[in-house]
Amino acid sequence: MTTFVDRVELHVAAGNGGHGCASVHREKFKPLGGPDGGNGGRGGDVILVVDQSVTTLLDYHHSPHRKATNGQPGAGDNRSGKDGQDLVLPVPDGTVVLDKDGNVLADLVGEGTTFIAGQGGRGGLGNAALASARRKAPGFALLGEPGEARDVVMELKTVADVALVGYPSAGKSSLISVLSAAKPKIADYPFTTLVPNLGVVTAGSTVYTIADVPGLIPGASQGKGLGLEFLRHVERCSVLVHVLDTATLESDRDPVSDLDVIEAELGQYGGLEDRPRIVVLNKIDIPDGQDLADMIRPDLEARGYQVFEVSAVARTGLKELSFALARIIAEARAAKPKEEATRIVIRPKAVDDAGFTVTLEEDGIYRVRGEKPERWVRQTDFNNDEAVGYLADRLNRLGVEDRLLKAGARAGDGVAIGAEDNAVVFDWEPTMMAGAEMLGRRGEDHRLEAPRPAATRRREREAQRDEAQQEFDGFKPF
Repeated sequence: MTTFVDRVELHVAAGNGGHGCASVHREKFKPLGGPDGGNGGRGGDVILVVDQSVTTLLDYHHSPHRKATNGQPGAGDNRSGKDGQDLVLPVPDGTVVLDKDGNVLADLVGEGTTFIAGQGGRGGLGNAALASARRKAPGFALLGEPGEARDVVMELKTVADVALVGYPSAGKSSLISVLSAAKPKIADYPFTTLVPNLGVVTAGSTVYTIADVPGLIPGASQGKGLGLEFLRHVERCSVLVHVLDTATLESDRDPVSDLDVIEAELGQYGGLEDRPRIVVLNKIDIPDGQDLADMIRPDLEARGYQVFEVSAVARTGLKELSFALARIIAEARAAKPKEEATRIVIRPKAVDDAGFTVTLEEDGIYRVRGEKPERWVRQTDFNNDEAVGYLADRLNRLGVEDRLLKAGARAGDGVAIGAEDNAVVFDWEPTMMAGAEMLGRRGEDHRLEAPRPAATRRREREAQRDEAQQEFDGFKPF
């Protein structure tokens, strides 16, 4: 049964925003009290949060589809809809989030680090929020926006200071078990270690973590064996420790050739050239192992490696090794630049940036792309003529109509707003650019206008009575 997973594809869907409400207040002796439709609630976000108690992505391997709750629609009497609940997903420390093309979206390191994987949709405005001096009683409301839905890939890269690398059965698990309190599975057959094991080591005043990476073999960087699956776990380490078996029973292997093979695989994987290396000659408690260690040590030191002879079984040479690793890690931490305080970077838009683009495509369609036009289209109820007119007014004020004219659009040309796979297409009519001025003051209800003074109404009644009397006096029967 799989108990450790360090790479998954996650399908997230944020909550949809609730629709706004179109409502008119009614009460006794006041049948038309004005618009009182409330706004829709915001859709819930999908949030990834680093949790130190989580060490694997196994839960998302079994349940890769995650969705936040939707916002509730608004109601009459100015009641706004309830916001959707955010979906918080705990992930291990060291999780890297990528899109399907392999671009890094977030590198989550440190307890409590968060990343919004899916943004909840905005709630639609009710007609009370849409009311204005020109549009006193809107007969429509805006729709809620759909939540963001996308596929992301999560990869776990172990956060450790030291990585133990080497052939299967070289003694890495035994070494980590005696250096720390970790209890990995240990046996004398290859590929005993199927998951990275972490341990905490204390050497003087320095505390560091050490990772036992599953055994590498020739061709690991191309996917052979278990190496490619776990090579990513050495990327964050400050120092690499080659654990070499000096008592191997395989006639075609020796510690020096093992070192060359592992270095070749690390080189092909890439990105690890700057990490300091230490060589550990393990299993010197065996007589043949000690003899072989004495034989190859001068050659390894001539290559520039710092060499330690240890026995995980007899527990010899461990103190020197742990303190040597502590010194290297302390130097690496001191050389690491201090994190600067968070700075706010302001990037103003260009003075000629209209917020949208108009392009003529090969099929003769004029495509409009931009955050505002596309959002406004998603919020529009196309079954409501007044809502469509409101959209036309907004596009006109933004300058879309003028840009279409400059691009050469004529009456009857096709115009698409949005991406090719999710666009609203219509036949353009230049008269739309007149907006509210041509189509009238949309959404007004004259019954809601302020009453005129009594003297004005009396003069109007007298004028109507005089006009009627004049018509009667001028009437002649046949």
